[in-house]
Amino acid sequence: MKRDPKGIYAQSSDIKSRTYLEYRRDMKKKAIAELEIIDYLASKLREIYKTNQVAVLKSGGDKFLWFLRKGGITRESDFKAIVNNEEIEIEFQYGKKQDLPFADFKVSKVTKKNRATGERDPLTTKKFFCVNWAPPSYALIEPEWIFKNSEYGMVPAWRSYAYRVPIEKFSNILIKDDELKPVCDIIDEKNLILEFQHEMININKENLSKLLQVVIDEKRLVQIIPEDLDSFFKICFILDNIERIPENGNLWIIYLLTYVQEGLCLEDISRIVYCLDFLYSKVELKSNELEPVVQAVQTLMRVIKKYDKENGQYTSSARYSPLDETRFALFSINILEDLTQDLIYYYPVKNLNPVKRIYENIRDVHQTSEFIRKTLFPK
Repeated sequence: MKRDPKGIYAQSSDIKSRTYLEYRRDMKKKAIAELEIIDYLASKLREIYKTNQVAVLKSGGDKFLWFLRKGGITRESDFKAIVNNEEIEIEFQYGKKQDLPFADFKVSKVTKKNRATGERDPLTTKKFFCVNWAPPSYALIEPEWIFKNSEYGMVPAWRSYAYRVPIEKFSNILIKDDELKPVCDIIDEKNLILEFQHEMININKENLSKLLQVVIDEKRLVQIIPEDLDSFFKICFILDNIERIPENGNLWIIYLLTYVQEGLCLEDISRIVYCLDFLYSKVELKSNELEPVVQAVQTLMRVIKKYDKENGQYTSSARYSPLDETRFALFSINILEDLTQDLIYYYPVKNLNPVKRIYENIRDVHQTSEFIRKTLFPK
Protein backbone atom coordinates (compact mmCIF):
# COMPACT_ATOMS: atom_id res chain seq x y z
CA MET A 1 0.00 0.00 0.00
CA LYS A 2 1.33 3.43 -0.94
CA ARG A 3 1.44 6.01 1.78
CA ASP A 4 -0.51 9.21 1.37
CA PRO A 5 2.08 11.97 0.85
CA LYS A 6 -0.20 14.37 2.76
CA GLY A 7 -0.29 12.14 5.82
CA ILE A 8 1.71 12.51 9.01
CA TYR A 9 2.27 8.97 10.18
CA ALA A 10 2.28 8.14 13.86
CA GLN A 11 5.10 6.37 15.63
CA SER A 12 4.66 2.63 16.07
CA SER A 13 4.20 3.13 19.82
CA ASP A 14 1.17 5.32 19.13
CA ILE A 15 -0.52 2.45 17.32
CA LYS A 16 0.69 -0.38 19.53
CA SER A 17 -0.73 1.31 22.62
CA ARG A 18 -4.15 0.65 21.08
CA THR A 19 -5.51 -2.15 18.94
CA TYR A 20 -6.29 -1.29 15.32
CA LEU A 21 -10.02 -1.12 16.08
CA GLU A 22 -9.39 1.02 19.17
CA TYR A 23 -7.30 3.41 17.08
CA ARG A 24 -10.07 3.67 14.49
CA ARG A 25 -12.69 4.24 17.19
CA ASP A 26 -10.65 7.15 18.55
CA MET A 27 -10.21 8.64 15.08
CA LYS A 28 -13.92 8.28 14.37
CA LYS A 29 -14.97 10.50 17.29
CA LYS A 30 -13.87 13.67 15.53
CA ALA A 31 -15.07 12.37 12.15
CA ILE A 32 -18.58 12.01 13.59
CA ALA A 33 -18.54 15.65 14.66
CA GLU A 34 -16.97 16.90 11.41
CA LEU A 35 -19.53 15.22 9.16
CA GLU A 36 -22.47 16.33 11.30
CA ILE A 37 -21.34 19.96 11.51
CA ILE A 38 -20.94 20.59 7.76
CA ASP A 39 -24.48 21.87 7.10
CA TYR A 40 -24.47 24.05 10.22
CA LEU A 41 -21.06 25.49 9.31
CA ALA A 42 -22.32 26.36 5.83
CA SER A 43 -25.34 28.15 7.30
CA LYS A 44 -23.15 30.21 9.64
CA LEU A 45 -20.81 31.18 6.78
CA ARG A 46 -23.82 32.40 4.79
CA GLU A 47 -24.80 34.57 7.77
CA ILE A 48 -21.30 35.86 8.45
CA TYR A 49 -20.44 36.68 4.83
CA LYS A 50 -24.02 37.71 3.94
CA THR A 51 -24.11 35.60 0.78
CA ASN A 52 -25.74 32.41 -0.47
CA GLN A 53 -22.66 31.63 -2.56
CA VAL A 54 -21.25 29.20 0.01
CA ALA A 55 -20.15 25.57 -0.30
CA VAL A 56 -18.44 23.56 2.45
CA LEU A 57 -16.56 20.38 1.58
CA LYS A 58 -14.81 17.86 3.79
CA SER A 59 -11.15 17.71 2.84
CA GLY A 60 -10.62 14.59 0.77
CA GLY A 61 -14.09 14.78 -0.75
CA ASP A 62 -15.80 11.44 -1.35
CA LYS A 63 -12.51 9.71 -0.53
CA PHE A 64 -12.33 11.23 2.94
CA LEU A 65 -10.95 8.60 5.32
CA TRP A 66 -11.21 9.05 9.08
CA PHE A 67 -8.30 6.70 9.72
CA LEU A 68 -5.08 5.74 7.97
CA ARG A 69 -4.00 2.09 8.05
CA LYS A 70 -0.55 2.96 9.38
CA GLY A 71 -1.89 5.51 11.83
CA GLY A 72 -1.33 9.23 11.98
CA ILE A 73 -3.22 12.33 10.91
CA THR A 74 -3.55 14.30 7.72
CA ARG A 75 -1.92 17.68 7.08
CA GLU A 76 -5.00 18.93 5.28
CA SER A 77 -7.42 21.31 6.97
CA ASP A 78 -10.68 19.77 8.13
CA PHE A 79 -12.85 21.67 5.64
CA LYS A 80 -12.58 23.65 2.45
CA ALA A 81 -15.15 26.41 2.10
CA ILE A 82 -15.89 28.23 -1.14
CA VAL A 83 -17.34 31.66 -0.38
CA ASN A 84 -18.08 33.91 -3.36
CA ASN A 85 -15.61 31.82 -5.41
CA GLU A 86 -12.87 32.32 -2.79
CA GLU A 87 -11.42 29.22 -1.10
CA ILE A 88 -11.00 29.25 2.69
CA GLU A 89 -9.37 26.47 4.71
CA ILE A 90 -11.19 25.80 7.97
CA GLU A 91 -9.99 23.88 11.00
CA PHE A 92 -12.68 22.49 13.29
CA GLN A 93 -12.38 22.26 17.07
CA TYR A 94 -15.06 21.32 19.54
CA GLY A 95 -15.25 20.65 23.23
CA LYS A 96 -17.57 19.58 26.04
CA LYS A 97 -15.45 19.90 29.17
CA GLN A 98 -16.14 23.07 31.12
CA ASP A 99 -13.34 22.87 33.69
CA LEU A 100 -10.36 23.23 31.35
CA PRO A 101 -8.23 26.35 31.93
CA PHE A 102 -7.27 26.77 28.25
CA ALA A 103 -8.50 26.29 24.73
CA ASP A 104 -5.52 24.72 22.96
CA PHE A 105 -4.50 25.08 19.31
CA LYS A 106 -1.76 23.16 17.49
CA VAL A 107 1.21 25.37 16.61
CA SER A 108 1.49 24.18 12.99
CA LYS A 109 -2.16 25.00 12.32
CA VAL A 110 -1.92 28.55 13.66
CA THR A 111 1.49 29.81 12.50
CA LYS A 112 4.22 29.17 9.97
CA LYS A 113 7.92 29.86 10.40
CA ASN A 114 9.14 32.89 8.47
CA ARG A 115 12.42 31.85 6.85
CA ALA A 116 13.59 35.44 6.56
CA THR A 117 13.09 36.42 10.20
CA GLY A 118 13.10 33.03 11.91
CA GLU A 119 9.89 34.02 13.70
CA ARG A 120 6.52 32.31 13.46
CA ASP A 121 3.81 34.31 11.70
CA PRO A 122 0.04 33.67 11.88
CA LEU A 123 -1.40 31.89 8.86
CA THR A 124 -3.65 34.00 6.66
CA THR A 125 -5.16 31.24 4.52
CA LYS A 126 -7.31 29.53 7.13
CA LYS A 127 -9.79 30.08 9.95
CA PHE A 128 -10.89 28.08 12.98
CA PHE A 129 -14.51 27.10 13.52
CA CYS A 130 -14.89 26.35 17.23
CA VAL A 131 -17.94 24.78 18.84
CA ASN A 132 -18.74 24.44 22.52
CA TRP A 133 -21.45 22.18 23.98
CA ALA A 134 -22.59 23.93 27.15
CA PRO A 135 -24.22 26.14 26.25
CA PRO A 136 -24.24 25.41 22.50
CA SER A 137 -22.09 28.17 21.02
CA TYR A 138 -19.60 28.80 18.24
CA ALA A 139 -16.94 31.18 16.96
CA LEU A 140 -15.12 31.68 13.67
CA ILE A 141 -11.59 32.69 14.65
CA GLU A 142 -8.59 34.02 12.75
CA PRO A 143 -5.17 32.46 13.49
CA GLU A 144 -3.91 35.98 14.25
CA TRP A 145 -6.44 36.30 17.10
CA ILE A 146 -5.25 32.99 18.57
CA PHE A 147 -1.61 34.06 18.23
CA LYS A 148 -2.19 37.38 19.99
CA ASN A 149 -4.42 36.07 22.77
CA SER A 150 -2.61 32.86 23.70
CA GLU A 151 0.27 31.61 25.77
CA TYR A 152 2.84 29.23 24.28
CA GLY A 153 3.01 26.23 26.57
CA MET A 154 3.01 22.48 27.03
CA VAL A 155 -0.28 20.58 26.75
CA PRO A 156 0.16 17.50 28.98
CA ALA A 157 -2.50 15.46 27.16
CA TRP A 158 -0.82 16.08 23.81
CA ARG A 159 2.76 15.86 25.12
CA SER A 160 3.60 18.81 22.89
CA TYR A 161 3.56 22.60 22.90
CA ALA A 162 0.60 24.62 21.67
CA TYR A 163 -0.97 28.05 21.67
CA ARG A 164 -3.12 28.13 24.82
CA VAL A 165 -5.91 30.70 24.99
CA PRO A 166 -7.16 31.29 28.57
CA ILE A 167 -10.69 29.97 28.77
CA GLU A 168 -12.06 33.33 29.94
CA LYS A 169 -10.88 35.06 26.74
CA PHE A 170 -12.07 32.19 24.60
CA SER A 171 -15.53 32.09 26.19
CA ASN A 172 -16.02 35.80 25.59
CA ILE A 173 -15.96 35.40 21.79
CA LEU A 174 -18.34 32.42 21.64
CA ILE A 175 -21.80 33.12 20.21
CA LYS A 176 -24.68 31.20 21.79
CA ASP A 177 -26.99 29.55 19.27
CA ASP A 178 -29.95 27.27 20.03
CA GLU A 179 -29.84 25.96 16.44
CA LEU A 180 -26.59 24.24 17.35
CA LYS A 181 -28.15 22.04 20.05
CA PRO A 182 -29.69 19.40 17.69
CA VAL A 183 -26.28 19.01 16.04
CA CYS A 184 -24.59 18.52 19.42
CA ASP A 185 -27.29 16.03 20.40
CA ILE A 186 -26.83 13.84 17.31
CA ILE A 187 -23.06 13.87 17.82
CA ASP A 188 -23.58 12.71 21.42
CA GLU A 189 -25.97 9.97 20.28
CA LYS A 190 -23.55 8.68 17.69
CA ASN A 191 -20.70 8.67 20.20
CA LEU A 192 -22.88 6.61 22.55
CA ILE A 193 -23.41 4.10 19.73
CA LEU A 194 -19.67 4.16 18.96
CA GLU A 195 -18.74 3.20 22.52
CA PHE A 196 -21.59 0.69 22.85
CA GLN A 197 -20.71 -1.27 19.72
CA HIS A 198 -16.99 -1.24 20.57
CA GLU A 199 -17.71 -3.24 23.73
CA MET A 200 -18.07 -6.19 21.35
CA ILE A 201 -14.26 -6.43 21.37
CA ASN A 202 -14.10 -6.78 25.17
CA ILE A 203 -16.97 -9.27 25.15
CA ASN A 204 -15.16 -11.42 22.61
CA LYS A 205 -11.93 -11.18 24.60
CA GLU A 206 -13.77 -12.37 27.70
CA ASN A 207 -15.46 -15.22 25.83
CA LEU A 208 -12.19 -16.35 24.28
CA SER A 209 -9.93 -15.60 27.25
CA LYS A 210 -9.10 -19.24 27.88
CA LEU A 211 -8.06 -19.73 24.27
CA LEU A 212 -5.89 -16.64 24.47
CA GLN A 213 -4.20 -17.84 27.66
CA VAL A 214 -3.24 -21.36 26.57
CA VAL A 215 -0.04 -22.19 24.76
CA ILE A 216 -0.75 -21.69 21.07
CA ASP A 217 1.00 -23.33 18.16
CA GLU A 218 1.42 -20.06 16.26
CA LYS A 219 2.99 -21.71 13.23
CA ARG A 220 0.01 -23.99 12.78
CA LEU A 221 -2.45 -21.13 13.28
CA VAL A 222 -1.03 -19.09 10.44
CA GLN A 223 -0.87 -22.03 8.04
CA ILE A 224 -4.24 -23.73 8.30
CA ILE A 225 -7.62 -22.53 7.06
CA PRO A 226 -10.37 -23.25 9.61
CA GLU A 227 -13.20 -25.61 8.69
CA ASP A 228 -16.25 -23.61 9.88
CA LEU A 229 -17.20 -20.03 10.70
CA ASP A 230 -16.88 -20.46 14.47
CA SER A 231 -13.30 -21.77 14.27
CA PHE A 232 -12.48 -19.25 11.53
CA PHE A 233 -13.56 -16.39 13.80
CA LYS A 234 -11.69 -17.76 16.82
CA ILE A 235 -8.43 -18.19 14.94
CA CYS A 236 -8.67 -14.72 13.34
CA PHE A 237 -9.40 -13.20 16.74
CA ILE A 238 -6.41 -14.95 18.31
CA LEU A 239 -4.08 -14.02 15.45
CA ASP A 240 -5.23 -10.42 15.73
CA ASN A 241 -4.50 -10.35 19.46
CA ILE A 242 -1.05 -11.94 19.16
CA GLU A 243 -0.24 -9.68 16.19
CA ARG A 244 0.32 -12.47 13.70
CA ILE A 245 -0.67 -12.55 10.04
CA PRO A 246 -1.96 -15.72 8.35
CA GLU A 247 -0.09 -17.13 5.40
CA ASN A 248 -2.05 -16.83 2.15
CA GLY A 249 -4.29 -14.15 3.63
CA ASN A 250 -5.92 -13.52 0.25
CA LEU A 251 -6.97 -17.17 0.10
CA TRP A 252 -8.44 -16.84 3.59
CA ILE A 253 -10.57 -13.91 2.40
CA ILE A 254 -11.95 -15.85 -0.56
CA TYR A 255 -12.77 -18.78 1.72
CA LEU A 256 -14.41 -16.46 4.27
CA LEU A 257 -16.66 -14.97 1.59
CA THR A 258 -18.24 -18.38 1.01
CA TYR A 259 -20.08 -17.88 4.31
CA VAL A 260 -21.80 -14.71 3.09
CA GLN A 261 -25.48 -15.37 2.33
CA GLU A 262 -28.88 -13.77 2.80
CA GLY A 263 -30.01 -15.93 5.74
CA LEU A 264 -27.22 -15.07 8.18
CA CYS A 265 -28.06 -14.12 11.77
CA LEU A 266 -26.57 -10.98 13.29
CA GLU A 267 -24.04 -12.87 15.44
CA ASP A 268 -22.63 -14.66 12.39
CA ILE A 269 -22.54 -11.39 10.44
CA SER A 270 -20.50 -9.79 13.23
CA ARG A 271 -18.04 -12.70 13.08
CA ILE A 272 -17.68 -12.53 9.31
CA VAL A 273 -17.25 -8.76 9.41
CA TYR A 274 -14.57 -8.99 12.12
CA CYS A 275 -12.64 -11.62 10.14
CA LEU A 276 -12.99 -9.70 6.87
CA ASP A 277 -11.76 -6.50 8.48
CA PHE A 278 -8.78 -8.30 10.06
CA LEU A 279 -7.73 -10.03 6.85
CA TYR A 280 -8.48 -7.11 4.55
CA SER A 281 -6.15 -4.83 6.52
CA LYS A 282 -3.29 -7.32 6.12
CA VAL A 283 -3.35 -7.89 2.36
CA GLU A 284 -3.49 -6.11 -0.98
CA LEU A 285 -6.54 -7.25 -2.91
CA LYS A 286 -5.92 -8.53 -6.43
CA SER A 287 -8.18 -7.34 -9.24
CA ASN A 288 -10.17 -10.58 -9.28
CA GLU A 289 -10.67 -10.41 -5.49
CA LEU A 290 -11.93 -6.83 -5.30
CA GLU A 291 -15.43 -7.33 -6.70
CA PRO A 292 -16.29 -10.32 -4.42
CA VAL A 293 -15.28 -8.24 -1.38
CA VAL A 294 -17.39 -5.28 -2.55
CA GLN A 295 -20.37 -7.58 -3.14
CA ALA A 296 -19.93 -9.10 0.33
CA VAL A 297 -19.93 -5.65 1.96
CA GLN A 298 -23.13 -4.76 0.12
CA THR A 299 -24.84 -8.06 0.94
CA LEU A 300 -23.96 -7.97 4.63
CA MET A 301 -25.23 -4.39 5.02
CA ARG A 302 -28.46 -5.31 3.26
CA VAL A 303 -29.05 -8.32 5.52
CA ILE A 304 -28.40 -6.26 8.67
CA LYS A 305 -31.00 -3.70 7.63
CA LYS A 306 -33.53 -6.51 7.22
CA TYR A 307 -33.38 -7.10 10.99
CA ASP A 308 -34.01 -3.44 11.90
CA LYS A 309 -37.15 -3.07 14.04
CA GLU A 310 -39.40 -0.01 14.36
CA ASN A 311 -38.24 0.72 17.91
CA GLY A 312 -34.55 1.09 17.02
CA GLN A 313 -33.63 -2.48 17.96
CA TYR A 314 -32.17 -5.16 15.72
CA THR A 315 -33.36 -8.77 16.12
CA SER A 316 -32.51 -11.88 14.12
CA SER A 317 -32.65 -14.66 16.72
CA ALA A 318 -34.27 -15.45 20.07
CA ARG A 319 -30.94 -16.83 21.30
CA TYR A 320 -29.73 -13.41 22.45
CA SER A 321 -31.35 -10.40 24.09
CA PRO A 322 -32.40 -7.44 21.91
CA LEU A 323 -29.50 -5.47 23.42
CA ASP A 324 -26.95 -8.11 22.37
CA GLU A 325 -28.51 -8.46 18.94
CA THR A 326 -28.40 -4.70 18.48
CA ARG A 327 -24.73 -4.68 19.49
CA PHE A 328 -23.98 -7.34 16.84
CA ALA A 329 -25.70 -5.17 14.22
CA LEU A 330 -24.05 -1.87 15.22
CA PHE A 331 -20.61 -3.48 15.46
CA SER A 332 -21.05 -4.80 11.92
CA ILE A 333 -22.38 -1.51 10.53
CA ASN A 334 -19.45 0.31 12.12
CA ILE A 335 -16.86 -1.89 10.39
CA LEU A 336 -18.71 -2.14 7.09
CA GLU A 337 -18.78 1.65 6.81
CA ASP A 338 -15.03 1.67 7.50
CA LEU A 339 -14.46 -0.96 4.81
CA THR A 340 -16.66 0.93 2.35
CA GLN A 341 -14.67 4.13 2.72
CA ASP A 342 -11.34 2.30 2.74
CA LEU A 343 -12.20 0.46 -0.49
CA ILE A 344 -13.14 3.76 -2.15
CA TYR A 345 -9.94 5.40 -0.91
CA TYR A 346 -7.43 2.70 -1.88
CA TYR A 347 -9.02 0.84 -4.82
CA PRO A 348 -10.73 1.77 -8.12
CA VAL A 349 -14.22 1.03 -6.78
CA LYS A 350 -17.18 2.64 -8.56
CA ASN A 351 -20.20 0.72 -7.27
CA LEU A 352 -19.98 1.73 -3.61
CA ASN A 353 -21.52 4.95 -2.33
CA PRO A 354 -19.18 7.06 -0.16
CA VAL A 355 -20.11 7.46 3.50
CA LYS A 356 -21.48 10.99 4.01
CA ARG A 357 -22.31 10.59 7.72
CA ILE A 358 -20.98 8.09 10.26
CA TYR A 359 -23.74 5.55 11.02
CA GLU A 360 -25.82 6.74 8.11
CA ASN A 361 -26.84 3.09 7.67
CA ILE A 362 -28.73 3.16 10.98
CA ARG A 363 -32.35 3.95 10.10
CA ASP A 364 -33.05 6.06 13.20
CA VAL A 365 -30.01 7.03 15.27
CA HIS A 366 -32.14 8.68 17.94
CA GLN A 367 -34.34 5.63 18.45
CA THR A 368 -31.39 3.27 18.59
CA SER A 369 -29.41 5.43 21.01
CA GLU A 370 -32.49 5.84 23.22
CA PHE A 371 -32.98 2.06 23.29
CA ILE A 372 -29.35 1.59 24.34
CA ARG A 373 -29.52 4.33 26.96
CA LYS A 374 -32.80 3.15 28.53
CA THR A 375 -31.66 -0.49 28.59
CA LEU A 376 -28.24 0.19 30.05
CA PHE A 377 -29.27 3.02 32.37
CA PRO A 378 -32.92 2.44 33.41
CA LYS A 379 -34.39 5.10 35.67
